[in-house]
Amino acid sequence: MLLLFSFVSLYADAQEEVIRNLGNRLNRAGGRIGGGEGADSLQRRDKNEDSITISFRLFNATQSSKLDSSITDFTKRFPIPATHIYLGNLGNASRSLLFSPQMEAGFDAGFHAFDIYTWQLKDARFFQTTRPYSEINYFLGSRTEQLIELLHTQNIKPNWNAMFKYRLINSPGFFKGQKTNHNNYTVASRYQSKNLRYTNYFLLLANKMISAENGGIVDTSNILDDPIYKDRFNIPTYLGGDEGFSSNFFSTNISTGNRYSYFTALLRQQYDLGKKDSIVTDSTVIPLFFPRLRFEHTLQLDQNKFQFQDAFADSLYYDSTYGITIKDSKDTLSVKDSWKILTNDLSIYQFPDAKNLGQYIKLGVMLQNITGSTASGDQSFFNTAGHAEYRNKTRNHQWDIEANGRLFFTGFNAGDYHALISLERLLGKKIGYLRLGFANSSRTPSFLFDSRSSFYYLPTNEKFNKENTTQLSASYFLPSFRLRLSGNYYLLTNYTYLTAYTKLKQQNGLFNVLQLSVEKTIKLGKSWNWHADVYFQQVIGNAELNLPVLYTRNRIAYEGNLGFKNLDIAFGAEFRYRSAYKADGYSPVLGRFFYQDSITIRNPLPDISAYVHFRIRSMKFYIRTENLNTARTLDGFGFTNNNLVAPGYPLPGMQFRLGVWWNFVN
Repeated sequence: MLLLFSFVSLYADAQEEVIRNLGNRLNRAGGRIGGGEGADSLQRRDKNEDSITISFRLFNATQSSKLDSSITDFTKRFPIPATHIYLGNLGNASRSLLFSPQMEAGFDAGFHAFDIYTWQLKDARFFQTTRPYSEINYFLGSRTEQLIELLHTQNIKPNWNAMFKYRLINSPGFFKGQKTNHNNYTVASRYQSKNLRYTNYFLLLANKMISAENGGIVDTSNILDDPIYKDRFNIPTYLGGDEGFSSNFFSTNISTGNRYSYFTALLRQQYDLGKKDSIVTDSTVIPLFFPRLRFEHTLQLDQNKFQFQDAFADSLYYDSTYGITIKDSKDTLSVKDSWKILTNDLSIYQFPDAKNLGQYIKLGVMLQNITGSTASGDQSFFNTAGHAEYRNKTRNHQWDIEANGRLFFTGFNAGDYHALISLERLLGKKIGYLRLGFANSSRTPSFLFDSRSSFYYLPTNEKFNKENTTQLSASYFLPSFRLRLSGNYYLLTNYTYLTAYTKLKQQNGLFNVLQLSVEKTIKLGKSWNWHADVYFQQVIGNAELNLPVLYTRNRIAYEGNLGFKNLDIAFGAEFRYRSAYKADGYSPVLGRFFYQDSITIRNPLPDISAYVHFRIRSMKFYIRTENLNTARTLDGFGFTNNNLVAPGYPLPGMQFRLGVWWNFVN
């Protein structure tokens, strides 16, 4: 299949070159074949016929971006970031190895274990393109793991672009009770009037997450070495019963697991007041408009549902771990919260420099209505808030200043706030960039910590104070040396967390977290590179928080073209290592990781992968063999030396992944 794609792509390029050369020769000869008057002719090929100019702007971004065509870093194409661990199967719950507390003020339901698989508002892209553009992306992995992603965007009119994007993640898993089926889609539209005064943004964003839960395998000390369980699907787990293996990605049925759904509909309208201008050429007049004042209204509807369900609930397990009494073994356990949030936001922008839209002052007010359904009945809240922002991206790109803040005046989140300021300075082309940042937030704990939540299992109604988090950050980037140094320093009070499976707690005292990182590309040869990422973390103070002190990711690879003009290739090996630490456990019902202080996760070998990534014109191929570190000769050769990521949750054995990323101009 790979050879066929490569041949077709190279053959098409060669034929296009032959036709282009023939057309050029005929044009130079006057466009006549045989020199006869009135003979057929080949017209000169339009140089823009197969070319495309495409850019996009992220939601709330001030600058446009270009598509990324690099092939060196697989995680840019894969849902799971390099700094995250996951519970053994693509689509299962995941968390970052790096400390990253929730700092956004406002209403939060409290479920974030599947955030990396969701498409969020801040990641929405609004395109501008001269020709219709499409992407077809397909990944196939071991145990029929599949990832399908489709994208199409085109300008319906020069001032109106529409985009559709869809993704399916489906994976049965290596261990019992791990099946996942996630669906994401986005519909986006951006329209701007011909006089450039009015702009309309429309967005539909939906995520449907289905993940089976097995509660972990029953024994990680001996059972992984037992030859009886060489097929990991036969290992007994705490939840899920004896549900059989299924690779049908059209089926979304799971007997035990979490079902989360997110839906967002957004309409944003902007109208500008300012000065008209134009550029006049020999044949056209290009209208220009320099805004000085902008009025913006945003209407947003969010509908979110969170449900855990077990069709064959084990009464002994739920009684001992959650304190839930189930009378009949045939009873279905179902826990569910659902929310509907309607937000109205009105803002005014002022542009001090009409020719620099990267500099503005923004003031706004927000009204939010929140309704929900929980085990304790229907809920109804409201919020009012004000927000302000100053942004200055200088025209010479030497300074980038951002300052913003949000304060909730009244309602459920009254008194919550979030403030941020960052400064970035180009010190010089040979010296690099320096960025400094400060952020502070005070937020009401997630609704999961409210006794009205269906997922609240404390015997008494605890009162949790507002969380307060301060972040100091700095980073230095030297492009010529391919070096980035970063640091974060967190100060936290009233930090909320989960201990054991249901116990909600709050750390009242002050504690700090120091986080340092080094990202460096070392040149090993003409086309050989060593990409080294090293992270260091330390908790300062008496806090129930465990972090790996050291995490490192290293890629040693050839990155070049092997002498072929239309080929870009990267092949090599990747190593990831986490120092020993008491990794968080996982609570399936609450869908959250929890603090534990009894089991230390030690993996003597790093996670090792070998890969070949290459691009031929518009096609990208990813061939990877992962978890090679699991190879051993215990009772015969096999990939059974599984690394653990959490108590009861090992990573699978060797995995093979093959991906094709194809983009084309219609």
